[in-house]
Amino acid sequence: MSAGTRRVEEIRARLTAAFSPTTLEIIDEGHKHRGHAGSADGRGHFRVLIVSPLFAGKPTIERHRMVFQSLEDLLKTDIHALSISAWQTLDQS
Repeated sequence: MSAGTRRVEEIRARLTAAFSPTTLEIIDEGHKHRGHAGSADGRGHFRVLIVSPLFAGKPTIERHRMVFQSLEDLLKTDIHALSISAWQTLDQS
């Protein structure tokens, strides 16, 4: 299993445990950042779409904080950049 695949699976496990999402998509975008200074340390670039009822009534910044909190230690070791779309329902996007 590649480092990128392992990271995607770890992100998936953490977000699933924290939010029981109805939709969860995780895309490894590391290939777009080869040679980028931020990728030099080996950490990855990821895009996440997550839909969960736990985001109900929360502003965007709070939803993002919730996601970052669930991945906090990975942000220090495995994730360099994370793009987040977090919604209560898919029709919000």
